Formats: sequence, C-alpha cells, structure tokens
Amino acid sequence: MEEMKLRNYAYLGDAVWELYIREHTVEITSNAKHLHKLTTERVKASYQAELLHKMENSLTEEEQELARRGRNLPIPVGRRSNQTEYRAATAFEVLIGWWYKKNPERLEEFLEGILRFNEREN
Repeated sequence: MEEMKLRNYAYLGDAVWELYIREHTVEITSNAKHLHKLTTERVKASYQAELLHKMENSLTEEEQELARRGRNLPIPVGRRSNQTEYRAATAFEVLIGWWYKKNPERLEEFLEGILRFNEREN
C-alpha cells in the first residue's frame, strides 16, 4: 500500500480533530452559541499551534520529523498572513492524521492529555 501524502494526513487530521472537539463540547453544554464558541476556539490555527508547541518535547524522533515536514508544506495564498501559526497548525493536523491511521493508541494518549488540559482551562 502506498504511503499517504502529508497533505492528506493533514486533511484527515483536521477532520479527526474537529470531530474529537465536537464530541467533547457536546458534553459540556447544549447551548448552541456556547457549543460554537468552544468548538471554534479549539479548531482554529492558533490553538492548534499552541498545542503543537506544548507537546513538541514529548514527540518521538519520527513524530518530530513528520511535524517538521508538515510545517514545510506549501501554504495556500489566503493563509499567508500568519505563516508561522498556519504552518504549525498544519504540522499538528499531520500528526493527528498520521496517528489516526498508523498509531491509534498514541492518538488516544495525546487526546486524553488534551482533554485534561482543556478541563483545566474551563
């Protein structure tokens, strides 16, 4: 089976991340406005970049390399205003997508850590 392209891991990681966030925000509130606020706060590039920064020290060498390569993917023209943040968010999504396909246990470990982090923020 051919290895998936990094851009495809990022695309998949974006969907996995948003579903994960939505699954947990519906447990916090049923208020539509609050659901939307909580979700959008956690799926935006700045939040993903922050999470990547916080977890970088716990990444394996292979994961660090994936993140590095994800950061170096070409950026769409409309996203060029904050390249550093967008690149980090893309690297974050690459890792989520890669873990989803290749290492679901590692993904679960990471997501549980994020859930604890989010609970401390609320």
